[in-house]
Order: sequence, then C-alpha cells, then structure tokens
Amino acid sequence: MVNVVNPQDGRTTRSRDASPAAGETSENGRANLPAARRDSTFLDACRRRPVAHTPVWFMRQAGRSLPEYREARGTVPMLEACAIPDLIVEITMQPVRRYAVDAAIFFSDIVVPLKAIGVDLDIKPGVGPVIADPIRDAAGVDRLRLLDPSDVPYVTEAVGALTGELGDLPLIGFAGGPFTLASYLIEGGPSKNHERTKAMMYGEPELWARLLDRLADIAIAYLKVQVEAGARAIQLFDSWVGGIAPADYRTSVLPHSSKIFSALEAYDVPRIHFGVGTGELLGLMGEAGADVVGVDWRVPLDDAVHRVEAGKALQGNLDPALLLAPWEITADRARQVLDQGRTAEGHVFNLGHGVLPNTDPGMLARLADLVHEESTGR
Repeated sequence: MVNVVNPQDGRTTRSRDASPAAGETSENGRANLPAARRDSTFLDACRRRPVAHTPVWFMRQAGRSLPEYREARGTVPMLEACAIPDLIVEITMQPVRRYAVDAAIFFSDIVVPLKAIGVDLDIKPGVGPVIADPIRDAAGVDRLRLLDPSDVPYVTEAVGALTGELGDLPLIGFAGGPFTLASYLIEGGPSKNHERTKAMMYGEPELWARLLDRLADIAIAYLKVQVEAGARAIQLFDSWVGGIAPADYRTSVLPHSSKIFSALEAYDVPRIHFGVGTGELLGLMGEAGADVVGVDWRVPLDDAVHRVEAGKALQGNLDPALLLAPWEITADRARQVLDQGRTAEGHVFNLGHGVLPNTDPGMLARLADLVHEESTGR
C-alpha cells in the first residue's frame, strides 16, 4: 500500500500500489510473496529486527474519535456492532484510510467472548461492561463454559475479509487479560479499587485460580480463532492488572497469562502484553511470555528497558492527553518518546493507553507522519 493525501481535506489515505503480483520478481530480485506474507515494519520491530522507520499504530484508533465511526455505527449497540462482519470490517479499516499506521487493530471488545459463551452482559454508554449476574462463588465459575469457534463465526468472517482488504498491512487480534476479565465478572462492572476481586484472590485462592484458568482458556480459544483466520499479531489487554502488587501478580496472575502466551507460541505471531499503571509489573509481564511489552505513559521507555528482561521489544508510550495540547507540544513529546524508544531492542510507537474520544483525528494523522519522518534513517 502507498499513502495518498487528499488535497481537499488533507486526510492521509492508503491505496494499493502497483507492486508485482505474487510469484513474480520485484526490481530488487526478491520473489514477491502474497500480500498477507510480505515483510512488515511493524512485525519486524516486534521481532527486534532492523527497520527503516519506527512503526506506529494507536490503541482505539478505530472508534469514537472518528466521525465516520459515529456515522457507520449510528445507534447500533456496541456488542451488536461487534457481531456484524461488514461493520467490523468497515470500522477496522477507517483509521487505516485516515492515518499512515503500520498495523490495523481488529474492532471488537474484550468482553465479546464472554457474551458469546452466554454471560448476560451489556456495555453501557459512559459506564462500560455491566454483568447482570456477577460471579462470586464456585457455581458461578462452573457456569463459564469454554469458547468454541462456532460461537464467534462473525470474528472468523470479519478477520478473513480484513486480511484481503489490508494486503501487506498486518491485522492485530486481541483478547482481554485474565485479571481484567475476572474483575468485570466479579465486580459486576468497572471498579476503581477491585475490592471483591482482590477479596477472592486473597481469601479464596483455589476458586480464584479456577476462574482465571477458565478465562485463560477462553482467551486462548478466542485468540486462536483470530490468528487462524489471518491476524498476524495479538495483544493481550490486561488493562486493570496494575491494581495489584508484583508479588500478587507473580502468584495469582502470571501463571494464567503465561498459559495464554504459551498456547500461541506455535503460531509464530508477535505477542504483545499491555496494562495500565503496570510500571512495577513490566518485568513480570514480559516474563509471562510476551514478545513485546506495552508501556503506559507513566514510565519513560529508557527506564522501562531496564525493567524488562533482554529479548523483548517495547510498545508505547505517548500520553493520550497530549493529543489535546497544541501540536508543537505534542510533537516535542513524541520526539522524546522516539528518542527513548531507541534504547530498546525494538520499538513500536503507540499511545500510553487508548485514543481519547474527543481527540482531533487530524492530530493523529500528523503524529503518525511525524513518527515516520523523525525515525526514518535513524
């Protein structure tokens, strides 16, 4: 694909280039692989290989900040939108058309597999996932059945369609991490302190382990569906795991996260691990088996390098709120992130969390371009 700038609105879009067909030979003498198998700057950075420029994508790049997203989704409820293949494809592609990103992220939500296995839940606007019947005992854990690929045919269909649309641009699949999903299920919705969740973790460790083991199996099945349909990298979002101490993470979460990453190892796709407020957990999150450790905005990348064991790339970590500041400030801080990222064995530029709903898409477009311009040849 090549980037094309619309002279009327300045929007960067991507269109297919005139590369030779698969099986033909390019000017550099290399055989041209099918589009879905061509080299990718994003995948190379994840694997700590040399890259021509720092790759960039944004968490929540497909979503509320885009006017075309709001138009396409209209009044369709979030979970319903996540089960309509054509809509998934359209929303996933929207930021790819706008920004010079080096990867697409599958449009979905971390609670989709829970909904698919029969958990009574909804995503309330302005609130988040709300569970009708929270899980707080053994009977509740027993009700959680394993996910079968037939539970999510819309995921298989949408990923397959997207790999055709994206060509050489990688698609990132994702799932929710075990602590975060457990917290939603136990608390009944978003929680600031995760009181009931921690109470089970501390007071009923065997029940906790059963719950997280089941959630790990559900995440594994969901990620395998995406990879087998064509996703070329995966990210495990354990968004709220930063709420626990390192010792508790090692004992009560690490074994289950490790199970997920281990199950994906044979697929040879980069595995990314991300959580918010996880500065004290970065080493453990890498130890869980990730190839790339996501860093939020609180820890400079040149500090994170020393917290994560050798053999890992880093992803991050511009504060999303900086995109609401004047461009000169945003650009200066982005350059700092790039400079700090050069201390890592591999660096994928991203935000320190998701794009905020009131972010100007034009700022994201400028940021993606700046990342490429400032890192090319460095």
